[in-house]
Amino acid sequence: MKRIGFLSFGHYQAVPGSVTRTAGESLLQHVELAVAAEEAGVDGAYVRVHHFANQLASPFPLLAAMGVRTKTIELGTAVIDMRYENPLYMAEDAAAADLLSGGRLQLGLSRGSPETALNGYEAFGYVPAEGRDAADDARAKTELFRAAISGAPVTRTARGNGLLAVQPQSPGLSERIWWGSGTRATAQWTGEQGMNLMSSTLLTEDTGVPFDELQAEQIEIFRTAWREAGHEGVPRVSVSRSILPITDDMDRRYFGGERNSEDQVGYLDGGLARFGKSYVGEPDEIVEQLRTDAAVQAADTVLVTIPNQLGVDYNAKLLGTIVQDVAKPLGWRD
Repeated sequence: MKRIGFLSFGHYQAVPGSVTRTAGESLLQHVELAVAAEEAGVDGAYVRVHHFANQLASPFPLLAAMGVRTKTIELGTAVIDMRYENPLYMAEDAAAADLLSGGRLQLGLSRGSPETALNGYEAFGYVPAEGRDAADDARAKTELFRAAISGAPVTRTARGNGLLAVQPQSPGLSERIWWGSGTRATAQWTGEQGMNLMSSTLLTEDTGVPFDELQAEQIEIFRTAWREAGHEGVPRVSVSRSILPITDDMDRRYFGGERNSEDQVGYLDGGLARFGKSYVGEPDEIVEQLRTDAAVQAADTVLVTIPNQLGVDYNAKLLGTIVQDVAKPLGWRD
């Protein structure tokens, strides 16, 4: 069985066509969508974290609210920009949300991506020390966060020589941490560190091969690094895809013009990057295209990016169609 989750950036804006016009509407609609997705047979509800933008920025209250309204669906992030985080406060928040959900959090972290703010993490009080950059700090914070949620002591008692860990602790959370990787090198590092792997529709390198093949190579490098590092168990791997089956006039009106999408290559942060194509068309067409997607076949989890500003009802229908008319013919529900 291959797991299917939705991934939302949580956009909100008072523009024509949007039914998600405010931050409050976005938050409440995501709770309702998690409930609807669970009822439709979707396995995961994931949100992307962005700061200084009309998108979801503070994930743990939202994940906690989703957790108390649902029973089985995984709840996660894809991803949290660790440049902005206090790792010990984050450990407390994450454990609390995980306990409220009954241990269903799947937390994707990363060093961050291009954003609207210029070094926005500095406004949060996190300025890299001389000789370090924000990526160094993101990895150091991740190391401390993972130690904290594993119960490692992080400070001393006020009296005596005792040691204290952050509270609360949520057993098993430390095994459900992922790293968002955009290159083969960071995929190798992720495997060495013993985290699960998240790979999106963007890779910040290009070797001239199709996106899915480059991503599949990234996945194999990750799994090899995991094994060679001696980690126990089988790591998880997720890939993100834009999947938009067209089954009625509303779908055609929204997405009919996006058929025949192809990979794109462009410049990002001063280097070449490859962007994956969208899968748009009749469900049987999408099924055949996904059969040949090497990275989708290699992953155990597919996160479907959703047009959240079209509202809960539309996205619940979209996800239901993907489960019934795409996932089942592919054998992902067996």
